[in-house]
Amino acid sequence: MLALLAGLTLLQAPARPQPSACYEVFVRSFYDSNGDGIGDLNGLTQKLDYIKGLGADCIWLMPVAESPSYHGYDVSDYYTIEPDYGTNDDFKRFMGEAHRRGIKVIVDLVLNHASSEHPYFQAALRDTGSPYRDWFIWSPTPGPKNQYGGDNWHRSPVRDEYYFGFFWKGMPDLNFRYAPVMEESKRIARFWLEEMGVDGFRLDAVRHLVEDGPIVSNTPGTHQALRDFGGYVRSIAPQSFTIGEVWENIDVLLTYYPDQLDSYFAFEVADAIVEGARSGKGDRILPAVMRLEQAVPNHRWAPFLRNHDQTRTMTALEGSTAAAKVAATILLTLPGAPFVYYGEEIGMTGDKPDERLRTPMHWSRSAAAGFTGGKAWQALQPDSFTANVAVQDRDSTSLLNSYRRLLRVRANTQALKTGTIVPLDAQNDAIVAYLRKDGNQAVLVVANLGAAPVAGVRLRSEPGVLACGRYTPRNLLGGPHAAPLAIRADGRITGYVPLGSLSARRAYVFELTR
Repeated sequence: MLALLAGLTLLQAPARPQPSACYEVFVRSFYDSNGDGIGDLNGLTQKLDYIKGLGADCIWLMPVAESPSYHGYDVSDYYTIEPDYGTNDDFKRFMGEAHRRGIKVIVDLVLNHASSEHPYFQAALRDTGSPYRDWFIWSPTPGPKNQYGGDNWHRSPVRDEYYFGFFWKGMPDLNFRYAPVMEESKRIARFWLEEMGVDGFRLDAVRHLVEDGPIVSNTPGTHQALRDFGGYVRSIAPQSFTIGEVWENIDVLLTYYPDQLDSYFAFEVADAIVEGARSGKGDRILPAVMRLEQAVPNHRWAPFLRNHDQTRTMTALEGSTAAAKVAATILLTLPGAPFVYYGEEIGMTGDKPDERLRTPMHWSRSAAAGFTGGKAWQALQPDSFTANVAVQDRDSTSLLNSYRRLLRVRANTQALKTGTIVPLDAQNDAIVAYLRKDGNQAVLVVANLGAAPVAGVRLRSEPGVLACGRYTPRNLLGGPHAAPLAIRADGRITGYVPLGSLSARRAYVFELTR
């Protein structure tokens, strides 16, 4: 493992600037421009100034290609925009407006499987001599159960045979052991990069790309497929960005470096932040962060709180806005390229089933929360009168304005964007403290996750964390400034008390100047 980590730390940063933060959007639920109750690309284009004002300089779009399902993760035409969302020309106009505002766009690319309504699958299903037969995986009898005990084989509706679909029968897996499948994946990538103008891809469910008998996750074939695909994308679009969904712990995640996709989501870090904010104990957060930081450059992993498959943060935190602010502050002051799921910034709630995690955005207190002039495709959450943009926009202390301040500070503070992280010891599980450093700039982050104030917290560090001198802390988020910090010749922080008392469920961000 040590040899692996040593090799990983040699990875070089990409030539493109690192984004400050990326905002995940479900187009169906963001803004409806034509009153049919379904969000669309023209509506999203109208809301680009909101996203820009929030402070995000990158957008991740959940699937926008044609699909028979509301979510779009079973694609029936990889080259055509879902008609509910508009046309290919609408998408190109959206891209032009995003780029005009300095916002990059990555799109969800679903390579593990297609829709059972895809013409290639339909041809293979009905004709065993079809040229697309080997694009999918067939068996005369049900294959073995997978490593988790699940059954992924589905009976053909046409003849006495079975096909493999890891997620469900409507999503037959593509066969990446068959070279034409990879060739088509590359054609699809080139189309979206060159014809549609996107800046990269979020790749769905990549740990399942290639099965090996009952082993359906993280196989050598999967790593090779990603190495091939990622290398191709970089060769035709050196400024592009690819990020993968590998819903695993950090040990497994590290096997997807160094030469496959550019980046991966840090699920273990996300869980540690949300659980820490919920329980008041943050002892799992920094160990997870440091494992990634010691292994890979900080632009090559992505922290987040929640995404479209998970209980929303505000629901997980039982409605505590204070806890949500602490979680957001930690997220947006960590290394990596952070992602924010739409609606998290206003504290939208949501729990399973999946449709209830992806409900329409709350814009105002008007009918359908300002999302549509018609009937929304999915019922709104019951908190739409309070958790909405219009109400929170007017409140300087709101969660929305906290996100805006944090994203602005991150974008304007190089130490928070690209700096290294140094964990500090507070000798209290409720306290998470760390430095971010870039050159001569240093930022101190101290968060009390607990439900009660904590007095007299003393911070300590290893030697050599700061240059010798006297530092004046400036609160970057507004509020009290911390006490001066004196660093002796050994560069160690020793028994430093930044504030007499740290308020309950509150985080502080101080720039240190000398």
